[in-house]
Amino acid sequence: MKTLPWPPTPSRRRPARAATEVLRSAFTESRPAILRLLAWTLLSALPALVSGKAMALAVDRGFLEHRPGQAMCWLAVFATAALIGASATRQTYPQLAHVVEPMRDRLVRRLVSGLLHRAVAARGRPDASAATAVAQLTRQVEAVRDATAGQLLIVSHFALTAVAVLGGTAMLAPAATPLIAVPLLLALTGFAATTPVTMRRQREAFAADEDLARLCAEALTALRDIVTCGARRPTEQDLLAAVAAGVRANRALAVTAAVRRLLVALGAHLPLLLVVLAAPALVRRGLTPGEVMGVLAYLTGTLEPALRLLVQGVGSSWLRLAVAAERLAAASQPPPTSVDADGPRTGVDGVDSADGADIMDGEHGVDGNRGHRPVDGSVRLRGISYSYGAAADPVFDALDLTLHDGEHLAVVGPSGVGKSTLADVLAGDVPPDRGNVVLGGAAAGPLTARELARVRVLLPQDAYVFACELQENLRWLCPRAPERDVMSAVRALGAGPLVERLGGLEATVDPAALSAGERQIIALVRAHLSPARLVILDEATRHLDAQAELHVEEAFRTRPGTVVTITHRPGPARRADRVLFLDGDRALVGTHSELLATAPGYRALVGGHGGDLDSTD
Repeated sequence: MKTLPWPPTPSRRRPARAATEVLRSAFTESRPAILRLLAWTLLSALPALVSGKAMALAVDRGFLEHRPGQAMCWLAVFATAALIGASATRQTYPQLAHVVEPMRDRLVRRLVSGLLHRAVAARGRPDASAATAVAQLTRQVEAVRDATAGQLLIVSHFALTAVAVLGGTAMLAPAATPLIAVPLLLALTGFAATTPVTMRRQREAFAADEDLARLCAEALTALRDIVTCGARRPTEQDLLAAVAAGVRANRALAVTAAVRRLLVALGAHLPLLLVVLAAPALVRRGLTPGEVMGVLAYLTGTLEPALRLLVQGVGSSWLRLAVAAERLAAASQPPPTSVDADGPRTGVDGVDSADGADIMDGEHGVDGNRGHRPVDGSVRLRGISYSYGAAADPVFDALDLTLHDGEHLAVVGPSGVGKSTLADVLAGDVPPDRGNVVLGGAAAGPLTARELARVRVLLPQDAYVFACELQENLRWLCPRAPERDVMSAVRALGAGPLVERLGGLEATVDPAALSAGERQIIALVRAHLSPARLVILDEATRHLDAQAELHVEEAFRTRPGTVVTITHRPGPARRADRVLFLDGDRALVGTHSELLATAPGYRALVGGHGGDLDSTD
């Protein structure tokens, strides 16, 4: 997954600049629609240009000269201009949709890309990013879409209306132009000067919404633990505090918005008052009554509604756009990582798809010889500790384990004890809190995704199958494998009947039409075919019957390398070279017979569940 060039690093950008980036993106990537939008908007401003002049002529040459017919003609000219403007305004909305809808889609793609990058970077650590992502996808993306539409429509309409009013006034009554232009300029300047405060409060309102969503998600996820631990009251207080913070943030935002609206309202009403007070002087300087009426028409019928729409549409809308764009810009950025440009560390069946084509590139790996490389399937864990949070008890603590190349280890334990977490640590997908993981003689931490793909493959409980040709599914971890090797792996895993039923290696696979066991068989063939010397099966045979499971064990036992099987059945534990038993307090390693004799917990699992060690992990 490639890093997208947009937007720039958010830590170096201000909210207004983030909003400008969104608008610039809309302009550059939807230029034909923008040009059509501007053309229709220009035509929609025709009534603003005509209104004052038509009113002046209707009064001076019509009503004052007792010629009502001519007055009606000039009013008809204005009415015609108004109809043309209304029709043009109607045409702006389809063009607006051609701008903002593709922009919304681009924002969603960039946001999802950033979320996926962060999910990979988390490497198994639980967080509340999903709840934040819901707020961003459902509220902030829509806020950007709606606000951008408002900016493009309202700002362009107001700009053309203001130019038309000032230009029409300058032609009709030049002496009255400063009475309109100066208060309007001062009001807009004051409106802009209050932007930083309002923007800060808008940001606080967005942050309060996200905090509330995060706390709600955490509380719902941990509801059972909250009740069990008697933490209902503190949790309730935290949620109420978040609600109160949201109320305060939105109330402060409303107060600031009211002040801004009052400030800009003066820009529309003060010119009207000045023109009325200066009307006698203007008449003495040669203005006709009709021209005074025309200036008032420009103010009351054109400028005042446009300015009011600007305040309502741009005041909060621009701030929502600026702050939401800033937060989406931050969310769209992949997190900083020390891993070089090999892509994410994990993927389907433990390897990223971008790495598959390069797994077999060269003797020393795709990155050249940069130190010690994995050489076999051996594993060494030294003082491994891991917990799901800073305040949580460790899943395992100071765990030591050594596996030699070619050894078969079974991992068993009660449900929820952390067997799957241990598999992730063994695979190098989840870094331990303390301790060292050494795979094939090389430390797992510094290894890139491609290097990890060469040394290990992890099959999770639920196998993933792609909607593509069967041979592409089987070659996922070894794209250049010849067909004889593919068929050899198929026969070794007993997948021949499945391949025949599906129509051969070139048949297209429909994952929804496969059973869970059939998907596991495909994933097992994929792992068997991979060049990795360490295979970790996290209950990867749970949907197979006992005979098929035995067949799989024999296939991987004869395959070169080390096998770690996480299982809930006693058979794989009995047949493994050694067994790692996790019971939550300690980890015991030994043969099946040794653990039966020395570990009551292991003996209880084997004998107390009708042969099953546990039901799920």
